[in-house]
Amino acid sequence: MKKSKQFWSFIASSLIVYTVIQVLISVGILNDFYSNTLIFMAINIMLAVSLHLVIGVTGQFSLGHAGFLAVGAYISAIVTMKFQLPFPVAILAAGVIATIAGLIIGIPSLRLRGDYLAIATLGFAEIIRIVFLNIEYVGGAAGMQVTHLTTWTSAFICLFVTIVVIVNFTNSRHGRACISVRENEIASDAMGINTTYYKVLAFAIGSFFAGVAGALYAHNFYIIQPANFGFLKSIDILIYVVLGGLGSLSGAIVATILLTIVSTFLQSYPETRMIIYSLVLIIVMLYRPKGLMGTMEITDYFKLWRGSKGGSQHDK
Repeated sequence: MKKSKQFWSFIASSLIVYTVIQVLISVGILNDFYSNTLIFMAINIMLAVSLHLVIGVTGQFSLGHAGFLAVGAYISAIVTMKFQLPFPVAILAAGVIATIAGLIIGIPSLRLRGDYLAIATLGFAEIIRIVFLNIEYVGGAAGMQVTHLTTWTSAFICLFVTIVVIVNFTNSRHGRACISVRENEIASDAMGINTTYYKVLAFAIGSFFAGVAGALYAHNFYIIQPANFGFLKSIDILIYVVLGGLGSLSGAIVATILLTIVSTFLQSYPETRMIIYSLVLIIVMLYRPKGLMGTMEITDYFKLWRGSKGGSQHDK
């Protein structure tokens, strides 16, 4: 009953946020700069939440998320620009092909652990980038021109679906199995949990939503280039998850919003942008070494607040 109440509260609050922002965009209070920032924020949250499933929930250290982003971006651009198919078809195709790519790299690589897995996934991301760099069909190094099709509505719907699916997966029996893999893979294996299956499953789901984010990313800009999906892009996504707190979906979302705002509004100061950005990261990690939210969710903080409030009233 409590979970059902939380779910409907989330839907109601999400609809309110969407409606308010859509009205502000429609009446012109939020101009193109702010609406584009919101769309970019939604894309970054999708990337962070999908990587959270791999690293935060399942405990697999992946550095290949930019590769899945690239696959989704280029596949969706090919579907809309070359095949002239509708944008929703391109989004779905991007997610499916990114999932296949995730399975191709995930099945052999997820038998590895720790640093070895990170190196393998990083290598995959670089292979993807180099492949697109040398394919003239998609423009090669010069990049590929893409029609601007991403809107606040499409970005919000994709973000909403991503969060709902990953939250429900995490709270399911499969999600608990993934968490057990994160906590102690050897013990999970001994208890009969197919650890490789669950690692690949989490990797595939994360890849799907990274691909969907790639489709939105490609159609939010007028050109995509292989240089946009390099090693630093994977590091950016990783920072969102680590800064928010490993194991906290709410933390990943909060950290993504914070860093996207800092990064966006410092674009006018290119000389000092990365210095200030880095200082923010250092200060937060010094005072919150486990991340902004640690392993807790926003709902956990509400429970603690209600418990302390109830306790103080009882004392009175």
